[in-house]
Amino acid sequence: MSETSTKPYFMRAIYEWCTDNGYTPYMAVKVTPVVRVPMEFVRNGEIVLNISFGATSGLKMDNDAVAFHARFGGVSREIYVPVGNVQAVYASENGQGMAFEVDLSEPDMAGISPAAIPEITKPAIGLAAVSTRAETGEKSTDAAQAKPEKKSEKPSLKIIK
Repeated sequence: MSETSTKPYFMRAIYEWCTDNGYTPYMAVKVTPVVRVPMEFVRNGEIVLNISFGATSGLKMDNDAVAFHARFGGVSREIYVPVGNVQAVYASENGQGMAFEVDLSEPDMAGISPAAIPEITKPAIGLAAVSTRAETGEKSTDAAQAKPEKKSEKPSLKIIK
């Protein structure tokens, strides 16, 4: 049995630290064919995404990938980023966070066609999910223009059995 990478755990920890302290968590991503992001916002093969509570809908950060919906230019888009493509997770206000090595040789990165990437839906059985404003009926803001979260707007973790 192979050991699970620590990278997704650190990513979730930095995300939680950012939200607990009222910072806006951002995620820097190396774009490859398996990454599903709006290509018009990709610069030099990279994109920086606002993954705050107010900028995302249906955010799911598991051990394989980060998936959510976000608005870009007023249009809702599906975002899918394998953990191996994440370069950093950090607070936009002060730059504190963690940078990671991009590992494009991970099994989930090789030979996967974009059509084989799962649709973003409710989390599968046994996974944790971050509830979002869209699920509670609140309006989501544009991913690129979201303002820092207030302490009362923390995401909540729900374990699905």
